[in-house]
Amino acid sequence: MSEQELALKLWVVLNRARNAVADRERGHLEERGVTAGEFAVMEALYHKGPLLLGEVQRKILVSSGGVTYLVDKLEKRGLAERQRCPSDRRATYAALTEEGQRWMEEVFPEHARFLAEALSGLDEGEKARAVELLRKLGLHAEQEPYKEVEPVPAGS
Repeated sequence: MSEQELALKLWVVLNRARNAVADRERGHLEERGVTAGEFAVMEALYHKGPLLLGEVQRKILVSSGGVTYLVDKLEKRGLAERQRCPSDRRATYAALTEEGQRWMEEVFPEHARFLAEALSGLDEGEKARAVELLRKLGLHAEQEPYKEVEPVPAGS
């Protein structure tokens, strides 16, 4: 198999594995009444405390409009709230409410057990190696500038 074919195969397998786990996670979270995006916001706030909306955006990798939408939905359910920054009127924090904190204290440990089961197809050593390899791959991709590739001539 050529290096290019192997890279394409890796990309397909990586995406299929990610999608399979994400689909299981999505179902698990929907049973608890939240979307994966809402849970990602709550998880960031649960572990980091109040965050500026821009910080939430960077942590969960969604657009600024996406963060606004997710925080709006969580506010309507009483799980999160916006807090004004006392030193900068332009800045807004998102924070869990007491109800949101209680909900995460109950659901997060269960979710961690669920993910451990969903990823149990690898043993401990394989998981550690996968983390190492995927981190290496991600860091390389972040540092490697985009390069145009030569188009393949038609009929080749």
